[in-house]
Amino acid sequence: MDVVMRFGGVKKSDDDPDPWQTKIRPGTLRRVLAYFRPHIGKVALFFLVAGLESFIVVATPLLLLELVDNGILKNDAGYVTLMAFLTAGLAVVGALLSLLAAYISGRIGQGVTYDLRVQALDHVRRLPIAFFTRTQTGVLVGRLHTDLVMAQQAFSAMLMAATSVVTVVLVIAELFYLSWLVAVVSLLLIPLFLVPWIFGGRLIHRYARRLMEENTGLGGLLQERFNVQGAMLSKLFGRPDEEMAEYADRAGRIRGIGVRLSVYGRLGFVVMALMASLATALVYGVGGGLVLAGAFQLGTLVAIATLLGRLFGPITALSGIQETALTVVVSFDRIFEVLDLKPLIEERPDAVGLAKNEAPDIEFENVSFRYPSADEVSLPSLEQNVRAGRGRGEETPDVLRDVSLRVPAGTITALVGPSGAGKSTLTHLVTRLYDPTSGIVRVGGHDLRDLTFESLRQTVGVVSQDTYLFHDTIRENLLYARPTATEDELIEACEGAQIWDLIQSLPSGLDTVTGDHGYRLSGGEKQRLAIARLLLKAPSIVVLDEATAHLDSESEAAVQRALKTALRNRTSVVIAHRLSTIREADQILVIDGGGVRERGTHEELLAQGGLYAELYHTQFAKPESNGAKPASKAAEVDDEPEPVHHVVRGG
Repeated sequence: MDVVMRFGGVKKSDDDPDPWQTKIRPGTLRRVLAYFRPHIGKVALFFLVAGLESFIVVATPLLLLELVDNGILKNDAGYVTLMAFLTAGLAVVGALLSLLAAYISGRIGQGVTYDLRVQALDHVRRLPIAFFTRTQTGVLVGRLHTDLVMAQQAFSAMLMAATSVVTVVLVIAELFYLSWLVAVVSLLLIPLFLVPWIFGGRLIHRYARRLMEENTGLGGLLQERFNVQGAMLSKLFGRPDEEMAEYADRAGRIRGIGVRLSVYGRLGFVVMALMASLATALVYGVGGGLVLAGAFQLGTLVAIATLLGRLFGPITALSGIQETALTVVVSFDRIFEVLDLKPLIEERPDAVGLAKNEAPDIEFENVSFRYPSADEVSLPSLEQNVRAGRGRGEETPDVLRDVSLRVPAGTITALVGPSGAGKSTLTHLVTRLYDPTSGIVRVGGHDLRDLTFESLRQTVGVVSQDTYLFHDTIRENLLYARPTATEDELIEACEGAQIWDLIQSLPSGLDTVTGDHGYRLSGGEKQRLAIARLLLKAPSIVVLDEATAHLDSESEAAVQRALKTALRNRTSVVIAHRLSTIREADQILVIDGGGVRERGTHEELLAQGGLYAELYHTQFAKPESNGAKPASKAAEVDDEPEPVHHVVRGG
């Protein structure tokens, strides 16, 4: 019978491949070491400092031997004082060296983590948009952050453990120098100590990985449920009892693992303290008898007991070095998995810039396109809400087939057609979120693949149906388009977008916080801010994924006025759902089945009596779609979030 676990509403059975089962790939260790080459000088310095610290560890018991045998037992107060000062001085030097070693180790670990983090973030930034549509955001953030933190912490521990080799060798050598008999008897206890310690260390490693995976899964779920859109969906359609049961189940698993980790972690310290106490008792028992028998003096016994106390710490560190090293390699390997995902869209070395401030034409020549498959853009372990094997290894069908069209410079082209016909895909190719599978997309006569990313970003501006705003001020959201914009330029853009009067009425003006995803603003206000951001960017090509599709008539009228400013003297591609938008177009392209089925003006297409005429009579000609107000306010559905000016003024 399958054991079933629920992950975000999708059941996962034991028969499914485990996306978190980690297998270290060949060559990973070599790649890890490559990140330490720039820090090789610091590594050498660290081992030098750690070696000096080890010599102090073994020198201190010899000073205690001198203090007892040649000072206390000979009643020489001056010699006792001298040895005490030397012992204290060595202790201070040892402490300083220990701090210096920790500092150098931290610099190495943090430096390597910094290099890998920056590389990983830059790489993820360049991955195709298809990667982000498949990946669970919380899981990706955990991979890029939590794994790196674990790697850094484990690496620092591994460095400290590696230096313990010198300490252990020196301490054992000195023990045999002082008394081979006591050394042998004491060392016989080490295996009894190491067995439970190693066993506990493996359990800690296993449960620590499980805890990381459970926390990552819960973090991804919470990020989905507790952003504004997720919270709203949950309140409107959610099943609170079932969701709370799922939260409680995940939290319960984390609690159980945490309890085990606490016990196993404490077990190691208990075993270490117990064995240290037993070894000390044994040393004083056997050594005390030897002192009484005259085999050696009391100072030697004190030195042996001190050395033995300093032996268990390094041995403990060495016993866990395998798990620590494995943690480093596994954490790095999980980052390397992301780094090995190849960006599907890359800038050519000889790419050229596109001339700005000129409205170029857009041309599609025999363009076909299919969306990349899961194996091309993502990893099973980053899709925790999906069965690991589902949709993988399957090639996606063509969305566009042999499309040829031209958008003349400075004109407006409207794209209309049934849902799923390929309209948004065409705009994705214009913005180069994707490259065509075959054929060429040209802007201003240049193949998009021959242009620099920077010039393309400056040339193309987009306003989509679902405007995204950062949880920041209106000012910062606008400056994202052009960070160097002046106050006057911000105001001019807001006036052009028909939003300045509203901003002026807010207590904080441009410094008003928009909220998560801009949810303190109404739909029309967000769209007008998006248009203001577009005007501030001043692109020569504008892509509109029907910015008025879900607005009420009053908001639509304001946005339409703003759009007239935004589209003036620019080459524009508009996905249109409303007649008011379509009538403004210089040409209309009817997209159906992945191709251009009809093209022409509004009147020409109506006269043809084809698909456009059918869409016109069933969709575009409806009063609501034409911008007309409903017969009564009672007919309206108030599904807009509360506008920001209401929130600010009404608390």
